[in-house]
Amino acid sequence: MFKKFSLALLTLLVSVHTFAQKQFEWKEATGNGYTYKYVTNDPMNARFYTLKNGLTVILSPTKTDPRVQAYVAVKAGSKTDPRTNTGLAHYLEHMLFKGTDKFGSLDWSKEKPELDRIDALYEQYNKTKDADQRKAIYKKIDSVSGVASKFAIANEYDKMMASMGAQGTNAFTSFEQTVYTDDVPSSSLDKYLAVQGERFRNPVLRIFHTELEAVYEEKNRSLDSDGSKVFETLFSELFKNHNYGQQTTIGTVEHLKNPSLVEIRKYFNNYYVPNNMGVILSGDFNPDEVIAKVDKAFSEMQFKAVPRYTFAAETPITAPIVKEITGPDAENLTIGFRLPGNKDKDVLIADLVGQVLTNGKAGLLDLNLVKKQKLLRASAETFTLIDYGVLYLDAAPTNGQTLEEVKTLVLGEIDNLKKGNFDADLITSIVNNIKKQKIYESEKYDDRAGSLMNAFTSELNWRDQVAYVNDLSKITKADIVNFANKYLGENYVAVLKRKGESPATAKIEKPQITPVETNADKQSPFVKMVNNMPSIPSAPVFLDYKKDIQKSRLGNAEVLYVPNRDNQIFRLKYRYKIGSLNDLKQPVASQYLQFLGTDKMSAEEISKAFYKIACSFNVSTGEDYTTVSIEGLQENFDQAVKLYEDLILNVKADDAALKGLKERMAKARKDVKANKGAILQGLTSYAMYGKENKFNNVLSDSDLASVTSAELVNRIKNLNSYEQTVIYYGPISMKELDAKLKTAHQVPAKFAVAPAAKVFKQIPQTKNQVLFADYDMVQAETRWIRNTDVYDPAKNTVVKVFNNYFGGGMGSIVFQTIRESKALAYSTYGVYVQPQKKDQEYSMLSYVGSQADKFNDATTAMNELLNKMPDLPVNLDLARTQVKKDIQTERITQDKIIFNYLAAQELGLKDDVRKTIYESVDKMTMDDLKKFHAANFAGKPYTYAIVASEKRVPLADMQKLGEVKKLTFEELFGY
Repeated sequence: MFKKFSLALLTLLVSVHTFAQKQFEWKEATGNGYTYKYVTNDPMNARFYTLKNGLTVILSPTKTDPRVQAYVAVKAGSKTDPRTNTGLAHYLEHMLFKGTDKFGSLDWSKEKPELDRIDALYEQYNKTKDADQRKAIYKKIDSVSGVASKFAIANEYDKMMASMGAQGTNAFTSFEQTVYTDDVPSSSLDKYLAVQGERFRNPVLRIFHTELEAVYEEKNRSLDSDGSKVFETLFSELFKNHNYGQQTTIGTVEHLKNPSLVEIRKYFNNYYVPNNMGVILSGDFNPDEVIAKVDKAFSEMQFKAVPRYTFAAETPITAPIVKEITGPDAENLTIGFRLPGNKDKDVLIADLVGQVLTNGKAGLLDLNLVKKQKLLRASAETFTLIDYGVLYLDAAPTNGQTLEEVKTLVLGEIDNLKKGNFDADLITSIVNNIKKQKIYESEKYDDRAGSLMNAFTSELNWRDQVAYVNDLSKITKADIVNFANKYLGENYVAVLKRKGESPATAKIEKPQITPVETNADKQSPFVKMVNNMPSIPSAPVFLDYKKDIQKSRLGNAEVLYVPNRDNQIFRLKYRYKIGSLNDLKQPVASQYLQFLGTDKMSAEEISKAFYKIACSFNVSTGEDYTTVSIEGLQENFDQAVKLYEDLILNVKADDAALKGLKERMAKARKDVKANKGAILQGLTSYAMYGKENKFNNVLSDSDLASVTSAELVNRIKNLNSYEQTVIYYGPISMKELDAKLKTAHQVPAKFAVAPAAKVFKQIPQTKNQVLFADYDMVQAETRWIRNTDVYDPAKNTVVKVFNNYFGGGMGSIVFQTIRESKALAYSTYGVYVQPQKKDQEYSMLSYVGSQADKFNDATTAMNELLNKMPDLPVNLDLARTQVKKDIQTERITQDKIIFNYLAAQELGLKDDVRKTIYESVDKMTMDDLKKFHAANFAGKPYTYAIVASEKRVPLADMQKLGEVKKLTFEELFGY
């Protein structure tokens, strides 16, 4: 009997294993004469083609939106940069936006000889060491570049993409990938492919020296980033032989100063070959039709052997390596353990190890350090590349804590991992949560494309990605413990980022550059051909709030409902009409709740209970509302809601938890004062509202210190007494939801009256004024602020078109002038910001982030545009087209429908505002834009918010802009 049972069990196990193996298999099929491979049970329905020239094409059709996320990916990045020309792959990425001999040029026969001269001058420049001779050669480069620019059209690529309705046009370079990204309407896919086929056929390195300045600016931004310094230090110590650590993506200052167009072309010819590239598309299309179009578009590219990157294996790290860096940002600790590359059998376990340490809810760092408030924050993730990987841990101290103490605490959790001091069922919980993440991932066309693109550039087997959750579920606790003991010993690198003055850096000095021609109002014949290609635009789909949202009542509360017809995910929100403007202690109560339990469950047990059922809850307080969010799998809806409701009903005060929270908040407050982004935000709010403003509307240090557990718990328990709206997106019917909510969520018979909200009125700018904050940095960041009129729905169309025309993208006048023509900034924009409420005012927010020695030129350039807007009819046509195409292809779905409706209510609107814009955009004229510009911006006073080092930007230069007021951090932050 026993033997028969054992044999039956063995047969069952074998058959189950065999089924699991066959569940995810590569298969082959044909369509429209093309053979492709696919993986069975792939939720993304991805097809993998290899064309005759070796080009990989990956297609993942889905009809959720009439758009296509498109990537052209190259399996090359900074890892394969020549040692003598680091940063080259990134340079090249920038230059792939400059066009070819067919577009980007007014007259290629006249432009080419000038570009050849520039090539030769750069080679001469690079070989010359004498400083005076180099300046003389650069002067020639600048002069010839000016001549060449007369035959060039800047930003033709960006304009072509904008005219076809593209969004997110950009590119990025990393260790092993250079990726070009566009999100295009399905109706424009033929145009997109025609442009890409031409783009990679014969790129021309035009308008080079001004684009090089943009790269300089990018480098200077990295010199101002403590995070970049930490990352580079960590990798340089982990990888002494490999280019992961020996050269950075953006390159060295020395190499940036000495670019070689010859080397850039050589890199292109070596790596930009079809057998090393992939075209990845996900969205609304017929794959049988599209594959033939891709094949035709890239047919001129020829197969060519690709140089393989070789390296000497890293020697084992036998003792901890500890490095220190200083900078103005808040202190933190980073620890890295070197791991195998992404083909190693242990990589799957490595991914799970990262999740066991931290998953945001129930990991060892989450529960033992963050939940218990022993640290300000702590996280871990597995960063896996082709040749090696890194277990990357990041943590920040709480108040009065040293980085050495932080290190001891974090390594203590590594020891817990190695000893197996975690629940075995945590693995099951992680797998369930990853299943949920995979559902989210397959919902959106852009997420699909991103996953497929990363798998391609990382050279991963897609079958393994489809089988990922299934394979992950086979890993045991013993596997994790063995992995931790094998890889996580004394073989780590720790970087202690301390607060202090940044060490002197080899800053890239500003060269003398004469503004180049952009010929922004011109078009090449190729662009005209692309624009004239036939396409049938999608019909716009506008929201009808009465039809698209179902409503019911739960006692006094309104319930807003949108069904989820795609999967089994639910999102439930209770939106209470009380925010920080009503009560400054309400946000503290919302934070406090995450550290509290009940008489039956601790805070840690509640987190684990939610995570176990692949659900989560969050309570956040904004200016006007406090929102409770509960989400997860619908099958666990009842459990999740009950867990939350029980917590609110039976929450217990915990003085120790409050003490820890206060210490962490005090440290966070101190840290944010060291963040230049937060400082600029504070200056902006000061400019908009005055001395007392929304940014510094916070509890004082003494008020925070005096807050008690009792008053915070009272706020938590009273939250449900306020006016509320219930929002649901999920798979059950409205009727089923009503039935569940009646028993799960009790709404009071009468709502309590919230404290009166504090009102902040925007102040008029009556004279030019400078608000300045001193910060140790290489760059200078300047923002222009001007409040204008109260919201008027009649202005919606002109505001949309103006932002597209003036300063909202890479094809805009601001970008073309300040970056492309004058090479004054890497990042710049100018947008007219619409208020969120009907009684609030519009604001102009313009920005330039420049080298400190370009401050005067950069601010002058923006002021010129604000005072006199160039008249470019072609750009106006482009702006109108882009607004129209965006609306044609935008699909507001899921619970975004509800939030769009609520936002419309705040503005006093009853209908989808896009309908009016769509119907009126074609009527917008240049005269309309000029009048709008003159009425709101030209010759008007501004408040300039400036974050810079007073050692690099003299006070006298700021005084040219207006009366200077240097603000203290206490004035900015309110504590």
